[in-house]
Amino acid sequence: MKNKILILCAIAFLAASGVTAQSFVSNVSKKGTSAAPFLSIGQGARATGMGSAFVAVADDPTAIYWNPAGLAKIAGTSVVFEHTNWIADVKYNFLAASYNLGNLGTIGLSFVSSDIPEMDVTTIADPEGTGETFAVTDIAFSLAYAINLTDNFSIGFNPKFIQQKIWRMSATAFAIDMGVQYVTPFDGIILGMSISNFGTKMKLDGTSSLVLFDPDPNSTGNNGQIPANLSTDEWELPLNFRVGLSYTPIKTEQHKLLIAVDAAHPSDNYESINVGGEYTFNDFFTIRGGYKSLFLKDSEESFTFGVGIKQLLLGNVAIKIDYSYGKFGRLADTQKFSVGITF
Repeated sequence: MKNKILILCAIAFLAASGVTAQSFVSNVSKKGTSAAPFLSIGQGARATGMGSAFVAVADDPTAIYWNPAGLAKIAGTSVVFEHTNWIADVKYNFLAASYNLGNLGTIGLSFVSSDIPEMDVTTIADPEGTGETFAVTDIAFSLAYAINLTDNFSIGFNPKFIQQKIWRMSATAFAIDMGVQYVTPFDGIILGMSISNFGTKMKLDGTSSLVLFDPDPNSTGNNGQIPANLSTDEWELPLNFRVGLSYTPIKTEQHKLLIAVDAAHPSDNYESINVGGEYTFNDFFTIRGGYKSLFLKDSEESFTFGVGIKQLLLGNVAIKIDYSYGKFGRLADTQKFSVGITF
């Protein structure tokens, strides 16, 4: 029975992946044509330190972002909190947690929110400011589920709610991420695939679009103060298809070396390659490095670097602290700090 379910799920996933990927193949990058671009910001200091080559690695709660199928690898309970210093003084906070239900699979949840300073409201009449301020907020909340269909094959789903707000306007959307991981017959090699942000369009709505309208300005005696709403366009979410391989050539009690490569096919940019690796000594200290957006034309992103430590506490409780740094060209370089606990 499990084999039949596996085959059906794999066929459905690969068919959806192929149709989706073909649907946005283009010689135009379409950069800046999608809503909620914060969904494209990689989560997890470990993953970003490896150049965001993580779809086949995904074995901690940040798998919710990269490939929900990876949640099935996580034993017990695991929680990760992360803070990101992004460009233009924008900051993001990310929380992810997972709980293993044994043969029933693994459930997970995640929450990401922006931390953007308030800005002054300016107008043509008051270019220095009206005295008012406005805020911008990005939020995404998700509930994930993953299960091992066989010893070597797992599949995961991550439905989520997305909201963006700016001043008196807001937009919402619902989406789902899907992923699979397959432990190949080749020793130490894992194959992973995922589709992210497959969902509804976003459309801004609110009181800022309310105007007073005169339907016939050339006539006298008519009502020239009719309340009306300006129409806003709908925008697609940043759909992304990833496929990747991870390989562990060295795995002993003291030394572990992991290398990974991902191919990314986003709907709002050209295709690119991410490569990365990590070396762990004595299951305590880890150093990571990678290159993001390889072969992507005019990309500002490039080299990444990261470190991490893991400390065992009472029994099976472990604390993990990770840091990553990403080169961002002419823009401010990015930094991520994360703290995780497993038990």
